[in-house]
Amino acid sequence: MKHNKVFLGLGSNLGNRSKNLLMAQKLIEEKIGKTLSKSSIYETAAWGITEQNAFLNQVLEIETIFSPSAVLHLVLKIEKDMGRIREIKWGERSIDIDVLYYNNEIISTENLAVPHPFIQERKFVLVPLCEIAPAFIHPKLKQSNLELLKNCQDLGEIVVFNS
Repeated sequence: MKHNKVFLGLGSNLGNRSKNLLMAQKLIEEKIGKTLSKSSIYETAAWGITEQNAFLNQVLEIETIFSPSAVLHLVLKIEKDMGRIREIKWGERSIDIDVLYYNNEIISTENLAVPHPFIQERKFVLVPLCEIAPAFIHPKLKQSNLELLKNCQDLGEIVVFNS
């Protein structure tokens, strides 16, 4: 059985944000696979639609036996089970779980794009990614997470969150 290495980006800006991240992590462990490493939790201003609560963000590296489409399906189920309602793109959410990387694969289907298409544009993804996997090479852009962070144009403030 193949063990796949997957990086997931977690975000929350509704309700008890740190509790939401912990619950998501617990459900990911139960339903998808073992956490190999996790970043600190960071607080950032909202991205896309900026007139909303600040987000807490974290990146997990997990090991799973599931295929990319199965991981996506399970992630969406966890979001739904945790009360995520998809009304507005980049709107407020109790939990958001993005598949950032799946092994070194490049996947482009109707429902799934891996690596996540916005990794290189978002400090709130790159900073936690660099904490746990600075040398990981983006399979499409052929640069490490650290190089992507150095070249990132995102000027948003990102700070370690101490709950």
